[in-house]
Amino acid sequence: MKKILIFLFILSTIFRVSAQDFRCSISLNSQRLPGTNTEKFNALQQELYKFVNDRKWCQYTFKMDERIECSIIISLKSQTGDAYLADMTVQLQRPVFKSSYKTPVINFVDMAVGFTYVDGDPLEYVEGSNISQLTSLIAFYLNLFLAVDFDTFSLNGGSPYYAKCSSIINLNQSANTSKEPGWTSFEGGQKNRYWLIENFSNTSYGEFREFLYQYHRLGLDVMAETPDVGRAAILEALRLLQKVNQKRSALYLLTIINQTKQQEFIEIFKEGTPTEKQQALQILKQIDPSNATKYEVINQPK
Repeated sequence: MKKILIFLFILSTIFRVSAQDFRCSISLNSQRLPGTNTEKFNALQQELYKFVNDRKWCQYTFKMDERIECSIIISLKSQTGDAYLADMTVQLQRPVFKSSYKTPVINFVDMAVGFTYVDGDPLEYVEGSNISQLTSLIAFYLNLFLAVDFDTFSLNGGSPYYAKCSSIINLNQSANTSKEPGWTSFEGGQKNRYWLIENFSNTSYGEFREFLYQYHRLGLDVMAETPDVGRAAILEALRLLQKVNQKRSALYLLTIINQTKQQEFIEIFKEGTPTEKQQALQILKQIDPSNATKYEVINQPK
């Protein structure tokens, strides 16, 4: 009997491990709140970690070393009873083929986060329902991580997960914007979750998703073996962003890509040919004009 129980325990452990999609770090910072109950927020942080990492979020079965690496940092700004307003830093990275390097894919701060949480409440989430604003927020970004990650490995591979993000957006259209901001089209000057998914899903800006594939799979992933070929593919990927910018400048998603990839763009083209440097500089200054001077380092002697 004891051997059977041990076997069942091992089997259940293997099942839990195999069910994981993410290797996600979760941080909950409450330092800005007066009289912070540290134990309460430490407990919530632990529950959030289990909520993200111990459940199945997609149909694909990831191997242990394939799990998606990301982080979510929730910085609480204010509290009114059980209602909280916060900033949420979301970061996704991806390994580069035949390299120890991990490239940042998205890295930005959602400054319009609000939710209600009662101490001890279980973190529940059912797809297609809006049980909890907090779990809806987390589920939104996990599906975004899945969508973007899959897009970097296959052209438009993340479509099912953008659809899930859109579904969560739709479920929150009647949200109280003072307590649960960031879900509607009329908030934040087109810089919130609604517009983020609109930019990804709008076929007029299809070059965004093509960029993710071209840049990562055809560019970065070949640079370890053929850096010239990879850099040329990345230059073509920048032309895709240039096309979007020509249609409409300063889109929210374009701003996020620029701030995520700025330093990487610089490091890649510092090694380029004079022609590549000139062409990359021209594009980067067009798509990210507020940081034009920062890209000049590309032309500096090695």
